Amino acid sequence: MSARIVVAGASMAGLRAAEQLRAAGWTGTITLVGDEPHMPYNRPPLSKRVLAGTAPFASLALTPRANTADVEWRLGTRVTGARLRDRVVVLDDGEELGFDGLVVATGLRARRLRCPGPSGPGSGRHTVRTPADIRILRAELAPSGVRLVVTGAGFIGCEVAATAVGLGVHEVTVVDPLPLPMVGPLGELLGRALLQRHEERGVRFALGTTVAGFEGGNRVTGVVLGDGTVLPADVVVESVGSLANTEWLDGNGLDLTDGVLTDEQLRVGGRPDVVAVGDVARFPNARYDGVPRRVEHWCIPTDTAKHAAKVLVGHLNGADAEPAPFAPLPTFWSDQHDFRLQSFGAPALGVGDVRVLDGDPAEDVLVGYHRDGRLVGVVALGGHTAAAGAARYRAQLLKQPALTA
Repeated sequence: MSARIVVAGASMAGLRAAEQLRAAGWTGTITLVGDEPHMPYNRPPLSKRVLAGTAPFASLALTPRANTADVEWRLGTRVTGARLRDRVVVLDDGEELGFDGLVVATGLRARRLRCPGPSGPGSGRHTVRTPADIRILRAELAPSGVRLVVTGAGFIGCEVAATAVGLGVHEVTVVDPLPLPMVGPLGELLGRALLQRHEERGVRFALGTTVAGFEGGNRVTGVVLGDGTVLPADVVVESVGSLANTEWLDGNGLDLTDGVLTDEQLRVGGRPDVVAVGDVARFPNARYDGVPRRVEHWCIPTDTAKHAAKVLVGHLNGADAEPAPFAPLPTFWSDQHDFRLQSFGAPALGVGDVRVLDGDPAEDVLVGYHRDGRLVGVVALGGHTAAAGAARYRAQLLKQPALTA
């Protein structure tokens, strides 16, 4: 029987892992198992162009490389358990798949608010994670006079709010316990700039307060805030973070505190035959320090897959050497209204020392984030000129030597 690598998770991270396993020289069987019925697709446009109706759902599809033509796809199938010592994963129908190598790529799911009030299908409460989520949400935003409340002023919350305003939704209000939108990853300076831009374009904010519950019978009619204020609502989008899909790995002695803990080579639990990729992986980045973190940026599935594949195939093929410790340069962008956020590096590590590198926060601006005097990230806010300014710093960030813990 051919040696087999099982990739648990068939989203973008799983696809990139399969491609990179072949690129790294793996000629054995690759089996991808994923709970969604779709082939892998691109998630970022869901909250923007797809919700806005300017891009069809079919445009989300990712095209697998030719080197994955012989990969076995097990779609609509969930991995429910694993016995790593026996090198076995368990599927939702009870089938057990043996493996020589395992790639953990099960990703995330949307976190939900646990509050009193209507819940479940038809309640008017939504998340933004899958094409099915967007189909239902878009239909509910279509009628005139709709009042939308978005809980969470992070990336997804701000993108959904901006898209809803563009669709002509009657009222759009964003609720967040923090004092400014996206203040956690970006800091106060850009948080204030984002607040101003959103308000100028019609988004309302209720900041510094929590959601205590929802009014209504079978369907939401209002959002109750922590101070007792009620925001009228016909539709609610919950964008309050994500949960890592790691329950299937319980019982294997792994650290699953926040995703799957890996070492600097993306190996899991000290096992050379198990690696983790994508936003489920909590890894130390040698570029900054030895603190393991999950990173939910679009570049991470590809970056982690490329490194993890080399490590896993090297082990299975008996290679003596291993790559240098994983040290990616994170990248993200976020399109909101008529402006873009573009980032290179890890700005969240430098929110205590933020400096304007070029421009004006009221217009196009380029901001640098520093830790211990060292530039660790840049973020541009504005149009294409600002984004191009951020890109010029990418080479500088890449050239900086890695730090030790």
